[in-house]
Amino acid sequence: MALRFPSRPTLLALCCSASFAVNAADPVIELGAIDVNAAAVKANSNTLPDAYAGGQVARGGQMGVLGNQDNMDVPFTLTSYTSKLIEDQQAEDVGDVLLNDPSVRQSFGFGNQSQVFVIRGMPLNGDDISYNGLYGVLPRQILSIDALERVEVFKGPNAFINGVTPTGSGLGGGVNLQPKRAGDTPTRRYTQDISSDGRIGEHLDLGQRFGADNRFGARVNLSQREGETAIDDQDQRSKLFVAGLDYRGDNFRVSGDFGYQKERINHLRNTVQIGTATRVPTAPSASHNYGQDWTYSETEDTFGMLRGDWDLSENWTAYLAGGAKHSRETGVYGTPTLVGNSGTATIGGSEIPHNEDNTSFAAGLNGRMQTGPVSHQIAIGASTIWTQQENAYTFYRSTAGNTNIYDKVTLPKPTNVSFAGGEMGDPGVTGKTRNRSLAISDTVGLFDDSLLLTYGLRRQQLRVENYSYDGPVADGSRTSLYDQSITTPVYGIVYKPVQSVSLYANRIEGLAAGPVASGSNITNLGQAFPPGRTKQLEAGIKLDRQSYGANLAVFRIEKPSDGYVDSRQNLYVRDGEQVNKGLELSLFGEPVEGLRLMAGGTRMTSELKNTSGGTNDGNHAIGVPTFQLNASVDWDVPGVEGLALNARALRTGGQYADAANNLSLPTWNRFDAGARYKLKAWKDLTLRVNVENITDKNYWASANGGYLTQGEPRLVKFSGTIDF
Repeated sequence: MALRFPSRPTLLALCCSASFAVNAADPVIELGAIDVNAAAVKANSNTLPDAYAGGQVARGGQMGVLGNQDNMDVPFTLTSYTSKLIEDQQAEDVGDVLLNDPSVRQSFGFGNQSQVFVIRGMPLNGDDISYNGLYGVLPRQILSIDALERVEVFKGPNAFINGVTPTGSGLGGGVNLQPKRAGDTPTRRYTQDISSDGRIGEHLDLGQRFGADNRFGARVNLSQREGETAIDDQDQRSKLFVAGLDYRGDNFRVSGDFGYQKERINHLRNTVQIGTATRVPTAPSASHNYGQDWTYSETEDTFGMLRGDWDLSENWTAYLAGGAKHSRETGVYGTPTLVGNSGTATIGGSEIPHNEDNTSFAAGLNGRMQTGPVSHQIAIGASTIWTQQENAYTFYRSTAGNTNIYDKVTLPKPTNVSFAGGEMGDPGVTGKTRNRSLAISDTVGLFDDSLLLTYGLRRQQLRVENYSYDGPVADGSRTSLYDQSITTPVYGIVYKPVQSVSLYANRIEGLAAGPVASGSNITNLGQAFPPGRTKQLEAGIKLDRQSYGANLAVFRIEKPSDGYVDSRQNLYVRDGEQVNKGLELSLFGEPVEGLRLMAGGTRMTSELKNTSGGTNDGNHAIGVPTFQLNASVDWDVPGVEGLALNARALRTGGQYADAANNLSLPTWNRFDAGARYKLKAWKDLTLRVNVENITDKNYWASANGGYLTQGEPRLVKFSGTIDF
């Protein structure tokens, strides 16, 4: 693919900006000295932005090709949650951390236990979460956070920032995970935890710097948990090992992270398919497990990445990163499908072995220069990812008899095959994907950088190959090829009337592969449509009072639909769109010493346009809550050194489960609370207790994709951490 960019003076200025002054008496242009702020250049160094007072939320984070940025300097919204928050809340996976964000809600994948995060009303799959800026490296489905320093949430489409995601989700926002690094103070930490249902876990965290000037560092995290979950008769086993190595030179830094994760869950409580129900049933008891005993899910992932940063001069830093992973996934799944409105449901079954190999690379250049009174922050980056999927499947017809989501009937595992493909013991290649892109941008600073203008573009190629299932019926030959390219621009502005306030606006796009025409009796069978652009307009204000911060944003996101068959023309057409509009507010930090707050809300509306035959025009989109409210407090108890109490409240508005808007989920509330006590015994010891869903509220948490995801039941967590 030839990467072509428009020949424009503005783009030429990106690469060739130089300081100049025009002499009124002599029109000769003189090149002046380039003044560079070296501290501002290190956008792609391994140094993460500092945290606000209280240590729960950071002042910025990694923004793809732009590198590490302070939130006040960029025309985007990003929230970065720290390892302190993770430890204090006893969070175990990424989903536990993102419960703190008022722009994010959660659901499960279709039929399995994969976590799906709905950001600004649009889903993000676990496959599309990045690791230190790289896609395609992390484990699938459930992501442990025992080896993570930060969880960063970017709000809005981000095709320019990070490039298109591997599976095309994340059109309302993205998540990036930062690994732990050895600090100058050695880490020797052991945590023992146990939950109210008897699940026991251990976590060992060791970190050390050594050598001249502490240039070499090593951080190792090992953890495991095993036992029953809060859901009846469900048990879970997890294992994690991650080693992080790094070197800090005078002008060169390199880091590597290598890990292994294995997760198994037995007796799955999956999502519920609505089937023939004409109303959404009341959610069953929060701990009730309506799944079948023979269901399970197991994932095993080996992953790693390397990253190097070079200071080419005081002005410019180059970086190169690469990573890979191998995933193996097996499972037997059974999703209840409702029959009528009494809770009666059929249970089918499926077995879907999946293997996946990914390789990802990124490289770029970041710098800052001064042209007279104008500053420039230049970002140039390239990225590519290769993925290969191996799959087989067997779907079974519903087993004899029905169950009920309120009063489970134990049914035998179905054996009557409905349809199958591939070799179950040795899945063949069914898909290959190659995404690659080149990005360039300039942030122009005026009036001592009180006015910052960002503009740039990314040229992206999406190539997707599909293959038939290799087995008794098919031969594994290629069945389709999708190869399309597109350019996604970005525009943004930041104005700082005073140092503590930033007014900002942006126009940015998301990107996903377009559909391939399919259906019976259509005349354009196999036609590949161009990639779909999701467009966002956003404006807002940010406040930074050093000890605390706040964001207020309004946004509008337009997402194209996948298309549909127009029976009048016998054509598969690409038409229709979903429009999400919203208002977001968030507050975080320590406004009063000893009192840490995180609070906020999102008010959203959604609308479907140009639907098939106009049937659902003007309706709300599936799985988009009307509002989301979060409030949490963490308080140091006066007079009792080391004792802190915390509480959190979540409230989520109604959402529709069907495009016709006949089925809706009611508003739900959830309350959590906890305490911790840090004391000095023979070593530093921290004791914690957290209670999730105190009232044991039974509720449907999400209708994403038209499937019902039930909220988690009450769970009490105890842990003790010793620093030795």
